[in-house]
Amino acid sequence: MSPEKEIKKVTTNTIQKMKANGEKISMLTAYDYSFAKLFDEAGIDIILVGDSASNVMAGHTTTLPITLDQMIYHAQSVVRARERCLVVIDIPFGYYQSNSEIALASAIKIMKESGGHTVKLEGGEEIIDSVKKIVSAGIPVMGHLGLTPQSINKFGTYVVRATGEEEADKLRKDALLLQQAGCFAIVLEKIPAALAKEVSESLTIPTIGIGAGGDCDGQVLVMHDMLGINTDFKPRFLRRYLNLDEQIKGAVQQYVTDIKSRDFPNQDEQY
Repeated sequence: MSPEKEIKKVTTNTIQKMKANGEKISMLTAYDYSFAKLFDEAGIDIILVGDSASNVMAGHTTTLPITLDQMIYHAQSVVRARERCLVVIDIPFGYYQSNSEIALASAIKIMKESGGHTVKLEGGEEIIDSVKKIVSAGIPVMGHLGLTPQSINKFGTYVVRATGEEEADKLRKDALLLQQAGCFAIVLEKIPAALAKEVSESLTIPTIGIGAGGDCDGQVLVMHDMLGINTDFKPRFLRRYLNLDEQIKGAVQQYVTDIKSRDFPNQDEQY
């Protein structure tokens, strides 16, 4: 009997080589063991344990309420399922913005307690010291520019960002600053496709787009949106691959009907 072939694990180095080789990068959010296992087995390159858990798992209207310990809980569940993909974990709002020492402590806590591989922070120049501090401790960092949901109270809206030249120029500069600070990749969210293409081509590190066009080095979606579990969110950039909202409700309705009608369990479904 031949030994099992060793699974080749995705690392930050793998992701950077994918950009160099022109291979697109796939990324999807997950928050629990079961879905993470399915995504990993399906061949996803990166699982993001996003602070979007605040919305899709806990029912909050923004990402702001979720805590560091709650993020670690979700990350632990995902990491237990992982065999090959890279696991990136959002540092939630309030755990890195005030100073670089707090940011480093938050990143270390996430890495030690979750077993994840990298952390993600939102922002540019204003968080560069935190990025440098975390990277210098040996923790890989993914950046995030454009629409940054943790800043929703500053923006007041989820509209497309960097449509004006001043904001676009800041994004260009921030992307270079994040690369120079040691980020291994950057998420570009909801910005004009032409700007995302320009930024992606200007960087040696990969960009992961969400609502930023097809010229980014990879793409990410929230699993609940992509699988059709959440049907209220209908942005232009979203492609739904399933309609689980309808399918799950239909299955549960049939289950209820079968119980009420005494059809379940039948003779073959009992001992």
